[in-house]
Amino acid sequence: MKRAIVTGATSGIGAATVGALRGAGYAVLAVARRPDRLDGLAQETGAQILAADVRDIATIRAAVDDFKPDVLVNNAGVGHGIDGFAEAGDALIQEAVDVNVTSLLQLTGVVLPAMIENRAGHIVNIGSIAGLHTVASALYGATKAAVHIFSQNLRNELVGTGIRVTEICPGRVATEFYAAAKGDRERLDRMGSTGIRELDPKDVAAAILYAVGTPAHVNVATIELLPTDQAVGGIKLKASHETT
Repeated sequence: MKRAIVTGATSGIGAATVGALRGAGYAVLAVARRPDRLDGLAQETGAQILAADVRDIATIRAAVDDFKPDVLVNNAGVGHGIDGFAEAGDALIQEAVDVNVTSLLQLTGVVLPAMIENRAGHIVNIGSIAGLHTVASALYGATKAAVHIFSQNLRNELVGTGIRVTEICPGRVATEFYAAAKGDRERLDRMGSTGIRELDPKDVAAAILYAVGTPAHVNVATIELLPTDQAVGGIKLKASHETT
């Protein structure tokens, strides 16, 4: 039985991914901060659980060493600064980098030695279209751009090891993303209401399941996944003296 670790596992994409992997026959270790939700997830899916902040790499390292995953899904993340960079402040900037970038790098570093020794394994990083395209989210976009180039370069480094690296880059997904983000609440609430049919977390989980389910000689490098009613691109023009 293949084994997978999923971070940020108690809601949205993470919870859907745990369910999808369990349905495909994987043993899953679900990692998240909220013990009550983890308990419910364990009862619903049969996943093993670990209540830990992804920044607590010492605790997670011990669990990883015991679990020995074939697949790591780096899903945990925060949307801090999505409402604008100017008022983010030092604390939110640091937390965004710590959760979205540093923890992802550290956890990947924890699982790789055993994967390299086994000459098999799969790293799945949840990026964002904000890391691929110019959108109005400087801080969040910067962290996800880091995930993107890390995924690309790690794939390059690991050629010949048998390890695969996949980046999933969703657009708008119907999750708690905007509700959980820290910032100006009014702006965040407004940004969270689009009126379009957004992706369901299960749509993203299906893309992850596709990537990890391909034959060992196939590496799905990047999947850009958007709702039909969302597109990226274009030019924004606004005179600096214009009042709103």
